[in-house]
Amino acid sequence: MNQPMTSVSLRNAPDVPTVSYTERNQQYWMRNLFVCVFGSFTTLVSLSMLLPFLPLYVKQLGVTSQADVIQWSGVAFGATFLGTALTAPLWGRLADRYGRKPMLIRAAVGMAVVMSLIGIAHNVYELVGLRLVAGLVGGYASASTVMVGTQAPRERAGWALGLLSTGSLAGALVGPLIGGLLPGWIGIRGTFFAGGAVIAVAALLTIFVVRENFQPAIDTKRKAARTTAEANAPRTRYAVIGALLATAMMVLLANMSIEPIITVYVGSLGVAPDHLARVAGVVMACSAFGSMFTAARLGALADRVGGWNVIVGCLVVTGLVMIPQAFVEQWWQLAALRALMGMSLAGLLPAIAKLARHAVDESRTGQMLGYLQSAQFSGQVLGPVIGGEIAVHLGMHAVFFATGSLLIVCAGFARWARER
Repeated sequence: MNQPMTSVSLRNAPDVPTVSYTERNQQYWMRNLFVCVFGSFTTLVSLSMLLPFLPLYVKQLGVTSQADVIQWSGVAFGATFLGTALTAPLWGRLADRYGRKPMLIRAAVGMAVVMSLIGIAHNVYELVGLRLVAGLVGGYASASTVMVGTQAPRERAGWALGLLSTGSLAGALVGPLIGGLLPGWIGIRGTFFAGGAVIAVAALLTIFVVRENFQPAIDTKRKAARTTAEANAPRTRYAVIGALLATAMMVLLANMSIEPIITVYVGSLGVAPDHLARVAGVVMACSAFGSMFTAARLGALADRVGGWNVIVGCLVVTGLVMIPQAFVEQWWQLAALRALMGMSLAGLLPAIAKLARHAVDESRTGQMLGYLQSAQFSGQVLGPVIGGEIAVHLGMHAVFFATGSLLIVCAGFARWARER
């Protein structure tokens, strides 16, 4: 006689196919990774290449006072990062609902259009507004993190995210160098058109090369398997997520805190005024240059030894390397320490993204990684502000002490989260 199905068997019966989003896209993740690296590189080049000539463009748009030029240049540069910080969680949530590829296309096409429009701005208000729109509708690197973070196999996620981070860092490093050359050849406005054209190439590659097997009926409902302990300990999960977001913000905050004072600090080390801008640019670039060498390697290390171990170790090393920067006597000593700091910082973002991916249900990974991107860009916005305030009230050396101490405290917080 047939026995009736018990409530236990009903609970255990799967209501969705067992093939996950990651498994369905396993054949595409590598090709998608390389397109995302190229796209992240080109968009970061286009966003950062205006640094050398931004004050000149602000003057062209009718701002005459030197103080106003400096103020509007800072506002225009930071507007993009503010816009990205505001909308990254929204785009991550839409990626969970409609797929990762549409978000990449949206970011690439939006950036290509807005970058070209910046080249025909009539006044500084339009410049700031378009830079803000670039952050609101753009964010190719953020969308790439969502795609790569959800498609790469668990055992390769750290390496993949590290390689993606390398592309972004390289773009941020190369951008100012290109921005120092192109305006002399094709003019400032022509440089923006060239940047838009390069991003358009990335958009075409995204449309025709990137592949995704996204099934809304499955991927918007599928829940990652939870243990009984996980289901009964939501506060622990929130604490871990909070630690990841706080650490992500601290990474960019620490790297950017010295930006407002770097030129003045380098000048205090005896650098001649004629060479001050060039030397300061080299010092600023050293952290990104160091990160390029170690991002993929430390991401792979996180795959082997665990993300939390890499996070705690990198935070401690970064904090310890930050403090001696207050005692340097030559600019090259500062550059070397900034390079070492960049090498240790590089291991943080891939490891954090890897852990964030698995901290929530599969149907919410895009939203989670969006919040992670928002935390990073918030740190990028807050870092120069906090660093400038500390320098004004406590002196330039205090910036290094305060930032290094915060990183070590953050390492203790991360170690507590690891144990939880």
